[in-house]
Amino acid sequence: MTPRFLTIADVAEILNLSQSATRALLTSGELPAIQVGGKRTWRIEQAELERYIERQYEITRQRIAEGKS
Repeated sequence: MTPRFLTIADVAEILNLSQSATRALLTSGELPAIQVGGKRTWRIEQAELERYIERQYEITRQRIAEGKS
């Protein structure tokens, strides 16, 4: 069974980012997440990560269409 929630480390690995860059996406609200337990314990729902990735694809398509790649 696929886990519903991912850790910062999981998401950083999936997106090939550093954990600090991933944390910045969370704290900015660009990638929705929740804090569970301790203040620095973030969890990212798998479905939210997939929506974030789809939004990034759409943004990239728009930039390319506008000649701003």
